[in-house]
Amino acid sequence: MPTNWDTVIDAFLPEDGFSGTLVGRVWRPDANGPSVVAIRETGVIDITAAVPAMSMLTNADDPAAIAGADGENLGDWRAIATNSVAATRDPSHPWFLSPSDLHAHKACGVTFVRSLLERVIDERTAGNPALAEEVRAELLESIGIDLSEVVPGSTEAETVKATLLERDMWSQYLEVGIGPYAEVFSKAQPMSAVGFGAEIGIHPMSTWNNPEPEVVLIGSASGGIVGAALGNDVNLRDVEGRSALLLGRAKDNNGSCAIGPFIRLLDETFTLDDVRNAFVSLTVEGNDNFRLEDGSSMTEISRDVEDLMAQTLSANHQYPDGAILFTGTMFTPNQDRDRPGGGFTHHVGDTVVMHSPKLGSLANTVGQTDAIPRWEFGTSELIRNLAARGVL
Repeated sequence: MPTNWDTVIDAFLPEDGFSGTLVGRVWRPDANGPSVVAIRETGVIDITAAVPAMSMLTNADDPAAIAGADGENLGDWRAIATNSVAATRDPSHPWFLSPSDLHAHKACGVTFVRSLLERVIDERTAGNPALAEEVRAELLESIGIDLSEVVPGSTEAETVKATLLERDMWSQYLEVGIGPYAEVFSKAQPMSAVGFGAEIGIHPMSTWNNPEPEVVLIGSASGGIVGAALGNDVNLRDVEGRSALLLGRAKDNNGSCAIGPFIRLLDETFTLDDVRNAFVSLTVEGNDNFRLEDGSSMTEISRDVEDLMAQTLSANHQYPDGAILFTGTMFTPNQDRDRPGGGFTHHVGDTVVMHSPKLGSLANTVGQTDAIPRWEFGTSELIRNLAARGVL
């Protein structure tokens, strides 16, 4: 079932088009490096001379003002988006990268009840998908309450914890799902995320894995939220399910962090309430004629986005270049694919498309971490490249 990339690219922009402030990063083959860009109706404008790194823009007092800087027009957004598709890319022309660069790349887990229960299932099955349905039914029957109604850290949450401990149903995932402290972990290294059209990576050791479509917050060094994007927090269910201590191996791999297609900065057209009410849809299409469609709303999140950022950037932990924060996945696909009761897992060649009306579309194809392009352009290369271009 080949993906119609023309249709995907048609949904690249927000539904309100260029009404908001859209910024991103583009690889420029003529400069052999990345540029910070503003995506406008007139074209994709290189503003690197005004702001050499995206982290500098999102750390500024008025990011939207800097995004309005003059610069070289690199061409039409559609042409660059089309050339961003890895399978058909012409390396002599520009393509979109992840809009993040030097930011700390952080992620929150189990912030939605649906995914919370799936993490408990991962734990109780020790990463064996064949046991998932049985454990899912047992969990729902034993818990016996709607966890979505429980406010994390509340007196009610403590009562629920005591009840579940008595039933031997407590879990480390429930601890961060309804306890006072959110799970916040390091998702990826600065500069390592991939962008629209790139290949995402699944470790070849994994046989049970899934996309994790999320809204990504962009935080300044002071802890303020200055924008948002879409992100895919690729996950290896079998690896994490064997032990929570394998979280880093399950989460931080080549190409396992996708962000894009751009950052939409907060302004009069896009506020935190738009983030809180965002709806994200997911489509997965495979070469085996498999198709999965799902979607969910940020209104289902158990912790407010400002609370998540405050638990990430605070007096106890600083990120001078700001932070990219995945807010947690709204759902974990469990639709059977290869066999009855086997649940969902990726195949090489899958196309994953996530869309939100005010954040556009992020689309990627699936490969294996050891077969997709290696990550070789890091912070030191960025500094050398910008210095050689005379913008530092």
